[in-house]
Amino acid sequence: LGDPFILLHNGTYYAYGTHSDEGIEVYISDNLKTWKYKGLALNKKDSWADRWFWAPEVYEVNGKFYMYYSADEHICVAVADSPVGPFIQNKQEPMIVEEKCIDNSFFMDDDGTPYLSFVRFNDGNNVWIAELEKDLITLKKETMRPCIHVSQAWEEVWPRVNEGSYILKHNGIYYMTYSANSYESPFYGVGCATATDIMGEWAKYDENPLLQNPGGLVGVGHSAMFTDKEGKLRIVFHKSNIHPRAMYIGTVNFENVNGTDRMRISKEYITPKLLQ
Repeated sequence: LGDPFILLHNGTYYAYGTHSDEGIEVYISDNLKTWKYKGLALNKKDSWADRWFWAPEVYEVNGKFYMYYSADEHICVAVADSPVGPFIQNKQEPMIVEEKCIDNSFFMDDDGTPYLSFVRFNDGNNVWIAELEKDLITLKKETMRPCIHVSQAWEEVWPRVNEGSYILKHNGIYYMTYSANSYESPFYGVGCATATDIMGEWAKYDENPLLQNPGGLVGVGHSAMFTDKEGKLRIVFHKSNIHPRAMYIGTVNFENVNGTDRMRISKEYITPKLLQ
């Protein structure tokens, strides 16, 4: 899987990612190490578009499952009653009709306000954020604002790319992981930016990238995070060489440095296996 995402629901892990021309696939596991293919969670016949199904993320909110994904370089959302689908895009149009965007990622704040971060193409690939309506589907376009763009030397290898954002909140601080450089580049990697106001200014870590070529893996990035059954914070990412891309799972923790929590990503990782 490329652009992988893992959901833990009722003791089972569900993995989604970029792979099929027919839609979005889902795989299941009870241990993160061995996985079984469960079919198409989203069939292209139930989507607005008919090609380029990329970077899905799935979240449960009030008993419904929401899949945020890219199709034909537009951001979309589909809804299901089960994490294996079928996910249906009831409104047959992208979240932003008039503009190409990719890599939409959902975040709900402590007060219940829903947000969507996503990539626009107006300065290479750069990350923006906006609020969502309570339906978790409709973007409040008047709230759109930029978050991060290419601004550090390690990101300028090839070409202008900040993408694959994922936001979590830890001790009142917002942490955004993102990927930089082309996914085809051996210098693809994961950085971190933080903010005290999710709609305010984001500051990138000086020590970026936090993850790049761990243990000899080449072209690692487009990550997301989840908490495993033991309560450990995990990161899932792919490596590219260039194709096929493959999913790996690492560990995330926070280190207190001069009174400030700093995100750390382990260099050790799980290599999942697909059972036939």
